[in-house]
Amino acid sequence: MSGTLPESGTNGTAGASSPVGDGMWPGAHDWPSFPPPLGNEAAMARSLRRRRRQRRAAGAAVVAAAVVAGAGVSRAVLDGTAPGPANAADATLSVAQVEAKVGPALVDIVSNIDYGQAQAAGTGIVLTSSGEILTNNHVVEGATSISVTDVGNAKTYKATVLGYSAGSDVALIKLQGASGLATASLGSSGSLAVGQAVVALGNAGGVGGAPTSATGTITALDKSISAADELTGSAEQLSHLVETNAAIQPGDSGGPLVDMQGQVVAMNTAGSSTFQFQYAGNPQLTQGYAIPVNTAMSIVKQVEAGRSSASVHIGPSAFLGVEVVPTSQYSPFGAPASGAGVAGVISGTPAASAGLGQGDTITSVDGHNVSSSTSLRTVMDLLHPGQRVTVTWLDGLGVAHKATVTLSSGPTG
Repeated sequence: MSGTLPESGTNGTAGASSPVGDGMWPGAHDWPSFPPPLGNEAAMARSLRRRRRQRRAAGAAVVAAAVVAGAGVSRAVLDGTAPGPANAADATLSVAQVEAKVGPALVDIVSNIDYGQAQAAGTGIVLTSSGEILTNNHVVEGATSISVTDVGNAKTYKATVLGYSAGSDVALIKLQGASGLATASLGSSGSLAVGQAVVALGNAGGVGGAPTSATGTITALDKSISAADELTGSAEQLSHLVETNAAIQPGDSGGPLVDMQGQVVAMNTAGSSTFQFQYAGNPQLTQGYAIPVNTAMSIVKQVEAGRSSASVHIGPSAFLGVEVVPTSQYSPFGAPASGAGVAGVISGTPAASAGLGQGDTITSVDGHNVSSSTSLRTVMDLLHPGQRVTVTWLDGLGVAHKATVTLSSGPTG
């Protein structure tokens, strides 16, 4: 949302750069105060977007793989003691061999959030030797600059965001000046099966360096998870996910879930204490989740083709310059039942020039109705820097206002 929380794993302290694991699917740690004061890193540095941050750590220890009856995969597979098939393309690798094959094709990502007042760490998968990187949207959301270290050559690059899908939690970024990078081998998520042995790799804990791995199995397919942000009230429905008992940790977001042939079959994601998953009425999930590689790559191809849509944003993010919260959490006298409540406005932004202020409630942007903070973020994903749009809002007394502004460029997503 506009002005959001520090990226996964950050401590939420204004002015303190603290690179902690991105924390897989959304979630910053503690929000210091509400409404956030002007100048606070989260509130005052982002456009209208809810930031997704730190994800739930699925546990710390490696999960032992159980015998997989239908697939012929057992602990021997994970230990590398099972005999390999005659077809080399189907050869089963040990975990160490998977790490050796996939590790050099990964990157460690550090996003400077809210103009350097906080940092977020995550993982990326190298798609091209010239530096196209697949990662989670929440790893780069809110970033004002992105630094990426390639595991294969240990070099660090600046990166820009080519495009993203907030609703699918997928982003494509590009390294500046990169060449000759090792690339990941992509499999197909269409042939995945419950019980199949997998390895999750990533920048666990956000510490950088060689990726860590966690073994496990696929426990379910085609799962739908509701993710609700306790701080902003915004929500997302992630669908068609791969469920695994591999111990995905904060910082692994954007990293690969790999089969025992060393092929990427999904991209890790998860949740945090403030941005919670719920499934079947149970908010305390112990499973990890990953985006099927086929889904992620369909978005990558759309971004590469430059085809924006209602679900995929191409290029820089439009910036209005407000921090918004649901009216259910912040309802000044006269506020309507729906809309995006304004908790703060950044000086020098389009919102400030329009006359928006704390306590107002945004009801539409560019002719699109705004019923909540979530819908405001969705509308902003349709827009681009340089567009002139009309913003309508109600002040704290219920008086209607309207202004036309030119959107600027701001933090990602």
